[in-house]
Amino acid sequence: MDRDPLGDARALVADRYPQAVWAVLAGSVLTAHRTAGSDLDIVVALPLGDALAPRRESLVFREWPVELFVHDGQTLDAWLGKERLERKPTLFRMVGCGTAIVGDPAGRQAECRAVLEAGPEPLGPAQLERVRYGLTDLLDDLVHATDPGERQVIAAALWKDAAHCALVAADRWDGTGKWLLRELRAHDPDLAGRWLAAQPDPAAIEAFARNILDRLGGPLFDGYQAVAPRPEATKPA
Repeated sequence: MDRDPLGDARALVADRYPQAVWAVLAGSVLTAHRTAGSDLDIVVALPLGDALAPRRESLVFREWPVELFVHDGQTLDAWLGKERLERKPTLFRMVGCGTAIVGDPAGRQAECRAVLEAGPEPLGPAQLERVRYGLTDLLDDLVHATDPGERQVIAAALWKDAAHCALVAADRWDGTGKWLLRELRAHDPDLAGRWLAAQPDPAAIEAFARNILDRLGGPLFDGYQAVAPRPEATKPA
């Protein structure tokens, strides 16, 4: 735990990507959340058109587990755009809140922090209906499940889905794994506590999910439609 993550991360980038325009070290290794298993999350920006971008690498360097996220300006823009649509700002957070170890990413970091602070775009009507329908369907499955094993599996799926939907209802960024809980806590610590407490009890999960569904506008099944674009016709040979 007394190793220098900044120095080691800087040495790794210099060794593997000496052409880097800038790089940042992010993640729990620089925070109070650091543990003995914390890794080095490093975002590397290469010159535009570099053949090594985009890529993700996992490796061990000086006993550190390392995750490298390698982009050039074009691929970074594309990936950030994808994250905004998915409402899961992993790369935004790494770049915006990371510590520079190579070059000067200040401009890009300011852009990412501004997006994080603004929050995601509200869902459109069709997207919101899809969320309501999905949560309604899981609740219905749980209520009518008779097989104990199936009920347990459905409850687990509903528990996690209800947390994602709670963030949708609040127009907050979403997350996966530990970031799902962190986003919930940042939004509403009491809600996050009730979500965690419900986990072992299918009845409590059902009650929590119904509360979230009400925040989204209530159950949706009868009359729901999801229209998809027609696939392009295959030209005859």
